[in-house]
Amino acid sequence: MLHDPNRVYIFDTTLRDGEQVPGCQLTPPEKIEIARELEALGVDIIEAGFPVSSPGDFQSVVEISKAVTQPTICALTRANKGDIDAAAESLKYAKHPRIHTGIGASDTHIKLKFNSTREEILQRGVDAVKYAKKFVEDVEFYAEDAGRADIVFLAQMVEAVIAAGATVVNIPDTNGYCTPDQYGSKICFLKENVKNIDKAIISAHCHNDLGLATANSIAGVQNGARQIEGTINGIGERAGNTSIEEVVMILKTHQSLGLHTNINATKFYEISRMVSSQMRMPVQPNKAIVGANAFAHSSGIHQDGFLKNRENYEIIRPEDVGFPSASIVLTARSGRHALKFHLERLGYQLSKDELADVYHNFLTLADKKLDINDDDLQSLMANKLVKQ
Repeated sequence: MLHDPNRVYIFDTTLRDGEQVPGCQLTPPEKIEIARELEALGVDIIEAGFPVSSPGDFQSVVEISKAVTQPTICALTRANKGDIDAAAESLKYAKHPRIHTGIGASDTHIKLKFNSTREEILQRGVDAVKYAKKFVEDVEFYAEDAGRADIVFLAQMVEAVIAAGATVVNIPDTNGYCTPDQYGSKICFLKENVKNIDKAIISAHCHNDLGLATANSIAGVQNGARQIEGTINGIGERAGNTSIEEVVMILKTHQSLGLHTNINATKFYEISRMVSSQMRMPVQPNKAIVGANAFAHSSGIHQDGFLKNRENYEIIRPEDVGFPSASIVLTARSGRHALKFHLERLGYQLSKDELADVYHNFLTLADKKLDINDDDLQSLMANKLVKQ
């Protein structure tokens, strides 16, 4: 398969895995609006739904296929003909269609979910890929619960499905079980031991049950994966999925990795707010990259350093991700430098002694009021002027 060896493809599953969150279901028009924003963001693949699961999901894949032109449109299936038939039908308008099929790879899933054997499961996986290949050229195979799978059997499965025609092989840490070194070493083992691995792209699909989805995805690409699957704001089943904005900005910030994506990162803030609003799922303030406090500085020591040079306390500029601007938040932890900055912004020029006087009054107020706004500062200065 010909592709840039240093490019990491971004596979967005906000509209499939993300939409499985209870209470976050979207209408087809809302899905289309998000899909268009994902296209503008520059994602390579949009997983638009699980067509066999409901008429609404089927129709969403159809309509998204019509609405966007650049990204590959992907439909999820289980390893059976009925699912694959529904996916193929739903993708008939897609300019770049992909069927995403697969089956459990761990002994836990093979025995407890499928009540089957490794040999039988392997054959079902191969048959599913061959059948999907009759409808589309681009077939992605997921080895579910690969995070807990026996590595030798996983390698056998990957080799067999690539031989059957899979163009992408997804190695999901379905339960968010792995540590980064475990997940990275699984990808490394596959790169080194699957003889036809160069004929497919390895994909990292990590869950966040232990808070390691982003770290595991980066470990995956450091060891040879070239597709990352994730969602906007990291939404998804249980504790969520890999956060697309996080992995993209890690690759941008760490140029030494030599990896890049086609994402326009300045769109992150906007699409984060859209997904949060439409799915009625607030973004926690301390969320990396897009959280309300991601570029807010309230500690006096940090504020002083930031005001001298932003690189003292910021490795990403707010504008890099479309954030309105960095903010110096005034609290009881703030120092004179931050207070002076805000007073000058409001047009007040103070001597050192005047600033010391106002700062004393500011601290008294800040202890009573959690954060100080411009109106509070105007009042502080009005009181000072009256006293003079």
